[in-house]
Order: sequence, then C-alpha cells, then structure tokens
Amino acid sequence: MAKTVKTILLSALMAIAAGCTGSDGEGQQEQAAYQGIDTVPMLITQIKKCSRLYTTEMKVHKIVTHDDVVKLQGKLLKQNIDIKLPMGERKVAIPIDATLKAYIDFSDFSERNIERTADGKITILLPDPRVELTSSKVNQQEIRSFVGMVRSRFSDEELTRYEQQGREAIIQSIPRLGIVDMAKASAAHALVPIIRQMGYREEDITVAYRKDFKSFDITRFIEVRSGK
Repeated sequence: MAKTVKTILLSALMAIAAGCTGSDGEGQQEQAAYQGIDTVPMLITQIKKCSRLYTTEMKVHKIVTHDDVVKLQGKLLKQNIDIKLPMGERKVAIPIDATLKAYIDFSDFSERNIERTADGKITILLPDPRVELTSSKVNQQEIRSFVGMVRSRFSDEELTRYEQQGREAIIQSIPRLGIVDMAKASAAHALVPIIRQMGYREEDITVAYRKDFKSFDITRFIEVRSGK
C-alpha cells in the first residue's frame, strides 16, 4: 500500500490570545497596578483564564492507495511459475482530508510552572502539549478505482478498512509534521502579552516546555475524537 501525506494549510490560531489578555488599554492600567507586588498569583490566574488554549491548526490531505493482482503460482514441469492473470488487477485511490489541532491545557497551571530569578527574569514552563485529530472525511466524489474484468469490485468492508488505514497513517505522521513546535511558538505569542502586563520586559520572558520532545513522546499526546 502506497501512502502520501500532503500538508495543505498551516496556521496559528492567535485570536485566543485576545480572550486571555484583554485590551491594550486594560493591559497598561494593570501593568502599572502590578508594580512592586507579588505578581505570581495574579499571573497564574490570568493564564488559567486561557483554560484550553488551541494554538495551531493543520489541514492534512492524504491519498490512500491499494492494488492487488491475481497470480497463478505453483510448479509446472518441475519449474516454479508466478504469472499475473490478464485483467486480474484491482486498484483504488481514496482521498482523505483530516484536521489536526494542537492545544495546551492550563487547568492545572500553578507556581510549579513559573521560575523567577533575582535579576528579574521569568520562565514559564508550559504543560505538555496535546494534539487532536478533530475530524477526518473521505471525499467520496474523488475515489478512483480500476477493476479487471475477472475481478469483483471492492466491497464496502474493504474500502472502510483502507480508509481506517489512511487515518492511522495520518496519526503516525504527526510527530514528523512539526505541529508541536508550532504550538509552542504560538503559545509564546499568546502568553508574552499577559506576562508583560505584570511588569516584565519582553527580553526577560522565556516560554518553554519542560523538555524537548522526541517522536515517542509526541505519540503519547495524540487524541482522536470519536466519529469522522
């Protein structure tokens, strides 16, 4: 079975940041009010308002292909034979469109996620990212198949099985698509304005994950919504 993954659209969903931070005028007033007090509890409260912060969305188009042939195999006059039967081939190509979304859940965000130094620098350790396969759909109008004269058509059960294999292949490809790295960058863009409201300079702010994730780690963050 041949598989091809193609990324169609990649975008950061930065509108969420406005819902977490409020307007610029409010931010300037809050920044002045926070000077000289312990801002950590307030910062935690502001960040937890983001709750589940969806940072990145990716559209993936995949074409699942399958082909098989009927062969005549065995021995004839002590010679091995392996012959394709004429018109005994079947092929099918199934296009699948899927949507992936990366988010960070701040519901358990606490002081453990904040590190400060004496020189006024602050580091926000993000909770582990999550990636959802939120939807997948087969474009029925664009399914293409070829069936030889001596073969039967693909059954609904076979097509369903190939479609499921395509979805599983998309999930397996997630660690290679870079969506987690983009989720981290988008989260930083969303959180830095909140932290600046607490009186920190942008150059003193670091937003990071607790570790650099490998492919094995990322597979543990993947969620699949039920249904298609």
